[in-house]
Amino acid sequence: MQNDILRRQFLAHVGQTSPAPQLISVERAEGVFFYTPEGKRYYDLISGVSVSNVGHSNPAVVEAVCRQAREYMHIMVYGEMVERPQVEYATLIAGLLPEPLSSIYFLNSGAEAVEGALKLAKRYTARTEIISMRRAYHGSTHGAMSIMGFPEGEEWKNAFRPLLPDCRAIEFNSFDDLKHITSRTACVICEPVQGEAGVRVPQDGYLQALRARCTEVGALLIFDEIQTGMGRSGEMFAMTKYGVTPDIVCLAKAFGGGMPLGAFVSSNEIMNSLQSNPVLGHITTFGGHPVCCAAGLAAANYLIENKVVEDVERKGALFESLLENHPQVVDIRRSGLLLAVELGSSEKLYKIMELFIERGILSDWFLYCDTAFRISPPLVMTDEQIEECAELIVECLNDL
Repeated sequence: MQNDILRRQFLAHVGQTSPAPQLISVERAEGVFFYTPEGKRYYDLISGVSVSNVGHSNPAVVEAVCRQAREYMHIMVYGEMVERPQVEYATLIAGLLPEPLSSIYFLNSGAEAVEGALKLAKRYTARTEIISMRRAYHGSTHGAMSIMGFPEGEEWKNAFRPLLPDCRAIEFNSFDDLKHITSRTACVICEPVQGEAGVRVPQDGYLQALRARCTEVGALLIFDEIQTGMGRSGEMFAMTKYGVTPDIVCLAKAFGGGMPLGAFVSSNEIMNSLQSNPVLGHITTFGGHPVCCAAGLAAANYLIENKVVEDVERKGALFESLLENHPQVVDIRRSGLLLAVELGSSEKLYKIMELFIERGILSDWFLYCDTAFRISPPLVMTDEQIEECAELIVECLNDL
């Protein structure tokens, strides 16, 4: 009865994003599982879209949140006070990123990180053209929506036009399209691995050629590592996996350890351009909230101290090996523990989503790919859990 009341209140008072929400009530979550009030257990293969890398209710993160909340929460708008969680986390991240990425601007989310990065690129270069990739997703705020991959993104952004002018999209992995990056271009924003396109990895040499073209014409290269960062791809950052350093990188999702936190990171030279002409070139009230930074710092330290990231590639390969030979599986695209299991049909995809829910699995499809389902579990998932979950997935595939 109480759950029915809660669901009715949810529908009546919580802003809805679709006409048919899943309406699964969550009582608690731990590790790779979450549980309903009735006690049903679900394997979480979404992780809040690659947020819960260290697992749900990780004791190290929970303890850090509680400790920081007791000491202090919000004091002053971002950038004015010296707050230990911000400073310590920024120092850690700067040490993990390749040079010259050493200046971290904290925000509240991935979309805000993208907005800040676009402003920084336009301010530093004094140019206006922004180039993104087809089938790209960078957020739903106006600037981020403006660079949603064209033409696929029109379904979501057309109703909100006019958006930012001087934006264009090129094809990811097209060497020929790099010619469209010119001396007019302020920046090119690119996911090292395209997430919502259905886990599309870069061809050999493509990111290197993209980097070279941006350098040649003086455009800044922005990597959106909001989904791939913090170990998801098998290294702490996908840029190191693929051997290319951008001028700016956007971080969020797992960056906050389960709390809302984002950032854009650049060199001191580039970042300092926000300090003048005008002063306060970018402002945020809650960005870098001390509790969020404490959570992110604890999660990052957990990944490092427990060598979690070093085992991500092997775990991803194990998941792939257990599913790839099923006759319903057309293809598996993967980077670390981010997998798209291609079924080749949206009808099959929607059906298997129903079967997953029945058997206690939470998965999803991709914004630009409704023929493949997502496997993006917490990185702490054990081999035994991978094997058990794969068995459940195979049962669902058999029922197709």
